[in-house]
Amino acid sequence: MIYTTLLNIAIFQGIVLGLVILRSSLFNSHSNKYLAYLLFALSFVLLNYVFEIEDTFTSYPFLRFLDDIEWIFLLPVFIFLFIINRIDDTVKNKQKHYLYYIPFVYSSIVSITYDLSHVAGLYTIPDSSIFLINILRLIQLLFAFIIIPFLPLYSYFMIRHLKDPQEKKWVITLLTLIYLLLFVWLTTYMVGIFFGSDISSTMSVLALCATFVMHWTAYIGIYKYKLAKNKEAISHFLNNDSAVLYPSLPIVENNIPQEYKESITADNLYFQKLEHLCKDEHIYTDSTLNREKVAEKLGISAGYVSQIVNTITGDNFAHYINQYRVEAVKEMISDPEYENYTLLTMGLECGFTSKTTFYNAFKKVTGQTPNEYKNSSK
Repeated sequence: MIYTTLLNIAIFQGIVLGLVILRSSLFNSHSNKYLAYLLFALSFVLLNYVFEIEDTFTSYPFLRFLDDIEWIFLLPVFIFLFIINRIDDTVKNKQKHYLYYIPFVYSSIVSITYDLSHVAGLYTIPDSSIFLINILRLIQLLFAFIIIPFLPLYSYFMIRHLKDPQEKKWVITLLTLIYLLLFVWLTTYMVGIFFGSDISSTMSVLALCATFVMHWTAYIGIYKYKLAKNKEAISHFLNNDSAVLYPSLPIVENNIPQEYKESITADNLYFQKLEHLCKDEHIYTDSTLNREKVAEKLGISAGYVSQIVNTITGDNFAHYINQYRVEAVKEMISDPEYENYTLLTMGLECGFTSKTTFYNAFKKVTGQTPNEYKNSSK
């Protein structure tokens, strides 16, 4: 009784958490929806297991069609899609997503087709076709051997493209937990089929472990590591201006005459293009941005970048870039749409590399800490 209660609590939590992720603007992002789907699929796997141990399929045979949908095949697919949708478009667009659903669709069709005869009685499968059914089920097992080990392993390979170390850490942990569950389940399932062993105790432990994954995802993914850090929404907020094309500018070498350096003014074409890159293309959101990267974009030397910025603004390059980052954070603080976002989340998405650099730069630019500014702007 206590065991099934624990499973039912996890099922309820998984469904509710999935709905919250899908419906709440706080968690709204393309990648997070796959995490919601993962929770739904895991909930249905547990629900079918509860039906099995409670012998519900005997009392309500038509519920077996819910079990015919091979939810287990969706777990590695959704965790994989969750990961690749958190990386850049270049990597993501190379993936043919629909291929990963083939084992799920095939296995579900085979199981449903079989039960339409044995459960619903819509038709009768002749004895002469039993051999064909067995072949189809062997293919089903082959898909299990391919999709369940392959996608999690491939997901480990794709994680290297994640840029946020903290995010990468918790995603690796989530993937490892799911992978271990799937691997042990597959091994246990095969032992039960080929050796006729009693696997009920192992399956019970696996189901209990799955409930832990539900609770862990809720606490670590959402509360502690802020899954609500909506990168797509913030990215859209920071990049909603249309770009302006600049004409090609001549390359400027290091050996610039002193008199030319002294005549640098705000209408300098390179400074104008730098302003465009910051105001319209928001290059400051790149946490690895430095003089060399900007110089490459402008077609000038890194030293000349510093010369332009120092002469025109009176500040060094780092402070110049941080001013744009601070202004972007201030805009988000003032926007009610982002009132549920943490200040650190805003700072990191605007290009700061840590809480310390963010708070120091914000205090230097505004004379207030981010918290003080937020409270005073209310």
